[in-house]
Amino acid sequence: EWNITKLSIEYDSEPFGKERDAAIKKLATEAGVEVIVRISHTLYDLDKIIELNGGQPPLTYKRFQTLISKMEPLEIPVETITSEVIKKCTTPLSDDHDEKYGVPSLEELGFDTDGLPSAVWPGGETEALTRLERHLERKAWVANFERPRMNANSLLASPTGLSPYLRFGCLSCRLFYFKLTDLYKKVKKNSSPPLSLYGQLLWREFFYTAATNNPRFDKMEGNPICVQIPWDKNPEALAKWAEGRTGFPWIDAIMTQLRQEGWIHHLARHAVACFLTRGDLWISWEEGMKVFEELLLDADWSINAGSWMWLSCSSFFQQFFHCYCPVGFGRRTDPNGDYIRRYLPVLRGFPAKYIYDPWNAPEGIQKVAKCLIGVNYPKPMVNHAEASRLNIERMKQIYQQLSRYRGLGLLASVPSNPNGNGGLMGYSPGENIPGCSSNASCTQGSGILHYAHGDSQQTHLLKQGRSSTGTGLGSGKRPSQEEDTQSIGPKVQRQSTN
Repeated sequence: EWNITKLSIEYDSEPFGKERDAAIKKLATEAGVEVIVRISHTLYDLDKIIELNGGQPPLTYKRFQTLISKMEPLEIPVETITSEVIKKCTTPLSDDHDEKYGVPSLEELGFDTDGLPSAVWPGGETEALTRLERHLERKAWVANFERPRMNANSLLASPTGLSPYLRFGCLSCRLFYFKLTDLYKKVKKNSSPPLSLYGQLLWREFFYTAATNNPRFDKMEGNPICVQIPWDKNPEALAKWAEGRTGFPWIDAIMTQLRQEGWIHHLARHAVACFLTRGDLWISWEEGMKVFEELLLDADWSINAGSWMWLSCSSFFQQFFHCYCPVGFGRRTDPNGDYIRRYLPVLRGFPAKYIYDPWNAPEGIQKVAKCLIGVNYPKPMVNHAEASRLNIERMKQIYQQLSRYRGLGLLASVPSNPNGNGGLMGYSPGENIPGCSSNASCTQGSGILHYAHGDSQQTHLLKQGRSSTGTGLGSGKRPSQEEDTQSIGPKVQRQSTN
């Protein structure tokens, strides 16, 4: 009827997408329609990366970098399509096209929009390109290649944020890559940019590559690269976490922002993921992944699952003795507690001293703040000090069993008394309260870098019965907060800015 002879589609690297597209291609071919498939959602042809690695996906980021450094340079994006290219290939539109086929408004869908704030993340390619230009205007960052400093403002959605736009294809990852390259060369006088400049784009590619041939990538059972951990099933605790009712303001504010805006900073994602899994609640990463998949605008199957496996120490990462304190981490990031007050107005009246651990505030201060803990705001649902200590021991036993089974010495460098090594678990040695005391610094001890196993040691190394050395994180010096958190792995749901 429409005289279609060709069908052009973007290659979908994820297992269910490949299965769907194979069925479509079969139907099209039977109908005499030529199917043209092009790779545009990723920088590289993932199958070629796997082929270069002997038919297996690289499961360490260091190995992944080695492989792509051997590949052909990326192709420059094609120019914007013009009328000359399109020629007679046009679709006639009637005057009432938008009225008939336009996207319905919230009101038309029956939603009450009174008092609803404007969208934090407006959609579309125009917005994406505007944000990209803003991002590239930060020439000082590119020139000095400095890691963005973490502060209270970092926790808020930025007008240069790009992750949802990359997720939905509003922004081409290849365009971003080459715009960044061109700017770097201008600033650095034509010198070649290091791979690290593209860090978050490459982490994105890494997880896509790891997932492309693994339909069980988002599951623990049946997933060949995932450590089988006997997580607890606790629907009530899961609901409190997902709904921001844990009693820890830092965790609850993050989950509230997620529900309201569909985005949270990558370090905030680290904090709530650790809290749900190996840090405090010992609930499966699969449950957290499902919540993120529902609420995050930039949720992506491969990256979401890979990041949750990473942060729960189920794959890619073994430093289970590194634990985010649900009090101290937020306090260091935003000492005044403005972020907490923004998303948890019930705690607005607390002074900065107590806003991260309001249960420690004297009753008089709670009354002045018009918020009684246990009445107006929940008490902490777990004793962080005890839970994290227990969970670290659980993880240690699991990895010891794996080591014995595979004949490895993966735990040779793990401290026998993690809490005696500078507070590795994120709480102070004498602590007897649900979180970190108001006087405790809750910092990760300097020893944390001495026990690194290198770059992204994998569960597949356990399977293969051999150990591997990577780049290593051990420098022997106390890292900055940003180094302490950002150097250990990818951003959860990689955000290309902030």
